[in-house]
Amino acid sequence: MLNNREALEVIGKVRGEQIVITTMGSMGIWPDISDTPLDFAYLPSSMGQGISLGLGLALAQPSRGVIAVIGDGSLLMNLGSLVTVANHPAPLHVVLIDNGVYELTGGQLTPGSRRTEFAALARAAGIERAFHFDALPEWEKCAADALGGSDHSFIWLQVDRQNGPPPLPPKRPMTEQIARLHQELERRT
Repeated sequence: MLNNREALEVIGKVRGEQIVITTMGSMGIWPDISDTPLDFAYLPSSMGQGISLGLGLALAQPSRGVIAVIGDGSLLMNLGSLVTVANHPAPLHVVLIDNGVYELTGGQLTPGSRRTEFAALARAAGIERAFHFDALPEWEKCAADALGGSDHSFIWLQVDRQNGPPPLPPKRPMTEQIARLHQELERRT
């Protein structure tokens, strides 16, 4: 089975010039993989908003593409976001890191842990390009295709249940991240 770091390292290798939004548990790992102005660490006070932020950026930057990395607990708290994504074609690639637990609150099992078919949920919401990977070789082989294209996709990555370290505050304050991302998007358009 994959682990979170391996899953994210593959994204780092194939992301190109796409914006990458990391949330919750992935926030603590991503800065070791990438630290560009197109990286945005998003830790809101309510879980489940990473997809909405990613969709807004994908609609505003359709030639670039956005990868929103979320956790299974976050997705479960905002399943309706999949329907919204499906009805707004944009280059948003939702990457679900599914470790089966609420990592940041002590490792409690998420509802339906390891029984929920997240790719089927995405397809039922209208996202036709839905993928599922639980092994590194297959993820490495298919990642560029899954994270490419001018329309949305949903990638469900089942990772082991290791609780990572609690995420540290983002490397930069939110106002600095916003200014940095805005400046980079203005420069590259």
